[in-house]
Amino acid sequence: MREDMTVTANRQEYLEAVLATLPECIAIVDRNFKLIDMNQAGLAKIGVERFEDLPEGAPLTLISRPYQRIYRDAFNKLFSGKGGEISEPFRVELNAINSAVHLMECRLAPLLDEHGAVNAVVITSRDVSEWQSALNAAERSNAILESTLATVPDAMVVIDERGLIKSFNTAAEAMFGYQETEMLDKNVSLLMPSPHRDAHDGYLERYLRTGEKHIIGIGRFVEGQKKDGTIFPIRLEVGEAKTADRCLFTGFIVDLTEQKTTEAELQALQEDLMHASRLSAVGSLASALAHEVNQPLTAIANYLSAARDLLDQGADTNKALLYEALQESVSESLRAGTIVRRLREFVAKGEINRQILSIAQMVEDAMTLGLVGAYDKGVECTTNIDPDTNHVFADRVQIQQVMVNLMRNAIEAMADSPVKKLGISVQSAPDNRVEIAISDTGSGIDPEMADQLFQPFATTKGGGMGLGLSICRTIIEAHEGKIFAEPNPKGGTIFRIFLLKAAEEQLNVE
Repeated sequence: MREDMTVTANRQEYLEAVLATLPECIAIVDRNFKLIDMNQAGLAKIGVERFEDLPEGAPLTLISRPYQRIYRDAFNKLFSGKGGEISEPFRVELNAINSAVHLMECRLAPLLDEHGAVNAVVITSRDVSEWQSALNAAERSNAILESTLATVPDAMVVIDERGLIKSFNTAAEAMFGYQETEMLDKNVSLLMPSPHRDAHDGYLERYLRTGEKHIIGIGRFVEGQKKDGTIFPIRLEVGEAKTADRCLFTGFIVDLTEQKTTEAELQALQEDLMHASRLSAVGSLASALAHEVNQPLTAIANYLSAARDLLDQGADTNKALLYEALQESVSESLRAGTIVRRLREFVAKGEINRQILSIAQMVEDAMTLGLVGAYDKGVECTTNIDPDTNHVFADRVQIQQVMVNLMRNAIEAMADSPVKKLGISVQSAPDNRVEIAISDTGSGIDPEMADQLFQPFATTKGGGMGLGLSICRTIIEAHEGKIFAEPNPKGGTIFRIFLLKAAEEQLNVE
């Protein structure tokens, strides 16, 4: 008997030691909500050291008013025998003595008397304030993220390493015509036309296998395909996010349809402006061109008239002279035809056509029109073309337009100069380029105009619009070249044009 009492006493001490060290709050409350006992963790949570220091009515009076009904209902359900052995967890807000507020998750377990009736309840509770705060913060962050993704102006698509879509924002829905619910866990290749659609999974597999980046972190211009089958131009930028067990790729997509349309319209307007500029140049050359064509026509008439007279005197007698007259007529007709043909090509409006062109031929074509009437004005022209500058990759008519414009400007600048020398030289330049230099001995450039020489509407001519040099710069820059002007050491101005050599010439030089 004494042994049993000793064991019971030891067990009681053991249980009290366990209860004292448990991190959970343990309390025993009777059916009148009176606190019978509480472990040390529970006392510390309330803010007291001893059981005797608890306020009257604890713990019920320490529970926030909105939660007291939840607390009472859980008790009543357990005492009525409808709650089973252990209650479902519920949460209450506990106001500590030190004004701290704790969110407690509680469970109730019945204590039975010798007749099996519930006469008290054991309350086990733990503080879930930090966990709930973290959960709330995560939910807020998730809500902010979802709101941000919904309002991002660019379409955004997130895929996993298998190419399956994990996120498809509002802008992507509007761009492609799919709803996110349609696209989740579908292969992103649905948004691509062939052949990219068929090859995309292979691109992913190659990157995951080799780590070689061909598009990640690099903006790229590709094509997308809408739900209705429409193929449209896009700019795609891809970023990568790695976690411990997976890899995600985020694609930001910009629809370039409107931009491409605008670019096409601007290019058409630019071509119209260039064409108008060529027509204007021809208009200003009208009288000189008429004179230039009239010369060979007059010569033809004279030669044919002489041939007719020689025939009257006897063809056999004057055979050599007849042959010479007819040969000169042919030459003059070809000369007139060349002028007319190059004039027609110059004023024709056509598509931009870049091709490998002979520098020598291009300079000759430009001189045909650029030097019209120059010799009658006393202009002396020299050309010097290095043999290693044989070809460039350019649009013949556009480069010809630039050179004609510069030649006509040079001739006009030398109108009152005592020395009128026009020089055209072509030579190789660094970086696989060709330099075309057009120099004159004219009045030079007004220092006040030097910085704005190539700006639109900048001109010193009384009747000029100031578009000629601006158009020249636009043409040269579109050819990935450069154009600038500098004073001529001999007086006047030198315009220098730099163009890329044709690919075959680059290979020859290397």
